[in-house]
Amino acid sequence: MSVLGGMRSVFDTVLDRAVVPGYSSVGYRLRQLGWADDPEPDALKGRTVLVTGANRGIGKAIAAGLARLGATVLLTVRDRESGERAREEIVAADSGADVQVEVCDVSDLGAIRAFAADLTSRVPTLDVLIHNAGVLPATRTETGEGHEVTLATHVLGPVLLTECLLPILARSDDPRVILMSSGGMYTQALPADDPEYRAGRYSGATAYARTKRIQVALTPILARRWAAQHVRVYSMHPGWADTPGVAASLPGFRRLTGPILRTPEQGADTAVWLAATNPAQPTGRFWHDRRPRGEHYLPLTHYDDRDLEVVWRYCAEAIGIENP
Repeated sequence: MSVLGGMRSVFDTVLDRAVVPGYSSVGYRLRQLGWADDPEPDALKGRTVLVTGANRGIGKAIAAGLARLGATVLLTVRDRESGERAREEIVAADSGADVQVEVCDVSDLGAIRAFAADLTSRVPTLDVLIHNAGVLPATRTETGEGHEVTLATHVLGPVLLTECLLPILARSDDPRVILMSSGGMYTQALPADDPEYRAGRYSGATAYARTKRIQVALTPILARRWAAQHVRVYSMHPGWADTPGVAASLPGFRRLTGPILRTPEQGADTAVWLAATNPAQPTGRFWHDRRPRGEHYLPLTHYDDRDLEVVWRYCAEAIGIENP
């Protein structure tokens, strides 16, 4: 590494540990100065990509970014009407965009199985699967299958959907799966004793951060599990972006940080880059702003192999998959 490269690396790390500048639009713009080349303009031509929660915010920006690189984008949402509006807006900005709307509630395990069975009968190959759908509930809510809704949406649903779509992912010559996590996961330990958040006073923000921690913790396990299908698995966080979800769920945070929040496109950048960069980045790692990141910055968030195994076994059993 050159002296300049070393200085950039140190500066990047300082930004990350300082949190506020690193997660803001300021950090994004500063890091951009030292980035490698962007993906080629047609990097995803002929590729099919599925993005969940893609009707607004970062998910919509990811879908638009992938479409600009030539991908056929399966914009996957709970509500078809909102999905069609998002599709129209993406196509209005880019007349060449190939965007199709799919409907699936990723918190509903039964709906996921039905959706995946239908999709695999229609789509021969899936090259990239991006799990972006997210919720931040005000009160503890369970799905019809009895799972706390953030766990179902951020962890159980994505793992099951990937498992069900493995047959068409495996037909790709370079399949990739991306889990959209959150920098908020740095504040939480792995909830091995209570993955469904049944104990204590419930906080939607805490539930969100806990399940984002689980996503990151399971990333290496999932990378090993799907290695036989040559599926690369990444988790990442987008920094602090100004999205409708933040405005609705965290209005105080938005008022405080509004001037330095990232745009949805800036928040989407690393997901688009991980989906399109060639050669593909190493599997099983956690990313932010196009660079692998540490998983712990606070001593209290560390966990041992036993806790990780407990959480993984719980999730595997909850969605009904084998846990070798």
